[in-house]
Amino acid sequence: MARWKPVEQGETLLKTDLFDEAVGEGLSPLLASQAKSVFYTDLSPEIHQMARCRYPGLHTVVADVRRLPFSRDTFYRIVSNSTLDHFQSLEDLLASFKELLRVLRPGGQMILTFDNLFNPIIRLRNWLPFRLLKRLKIVPYYVGVALGPNQLEHLLRENGFEVLEVDAVMHCPRVLAIIVARWLEKHVTLRAQRFFLRLLMVFEGLSRLPTRFFTGYFIAIKATKP
Repeated sequence: MARWKPVEQGETLLKTDLFDEAVGEGLSPLLASQAKSVFYTDLSPEIHQMARCRYPGLHTVVADVRRLPFSRDTFYRIVSNSTLDHFQSLEDLLASFKELLRVLRPGGQMILTFDNLFNPIIRLRNWLPFRLLKRLKIVPYYVGVALGPNQLEHLLRENGFEVLEVDAVMHCPRVLAIIVARWLEKHVTLRAQRFFLRLLMVFEGLSRLPTRFFTGYFIAIKATKP
């Protein structure tokens, strides 16, 4: 997000979920500096309530990203971080692409992150039954369609976007990191927890290697509306 931030502040920005803001700091402080008005959508009223408790001033709208309640060409920028990889079918994913393109202004940019099927852990996770993953508390939420970087880029181009840049992010050993983070939450100070999170950023150096799409858990794409 820091590397792909806009040069100038824009009018309106859309973020397609509120989960980050509901459970932590989220991206709202960063996004507030990038646009005069930031709108947040999420399908879950409960997540909206949790996010508003943390950030009472957020402009939130309960909405489905496949049917957005906004006019055409409304937003100069869209941030969709790990929202669209929870759909059960490819048809739902394509419907969301069409809606995001509709509400994005010509020349506007979209940043999208998506589960990376090239990562062996993601591939194994999607192969295993969701009931088993939930019972083992590995994945507490439904995981849906996952794609490789080439397929995701191809689908975006087919649905009207111009892809500007493709990358892979979150290269730390995620399962181990989650286990350690849960232990730290119970036994150390908030300052120590933040130090641990900064330490994990060292793994992002793997994004400079040719193997980045095998180690990154998410595909990151910057696209625009021609």
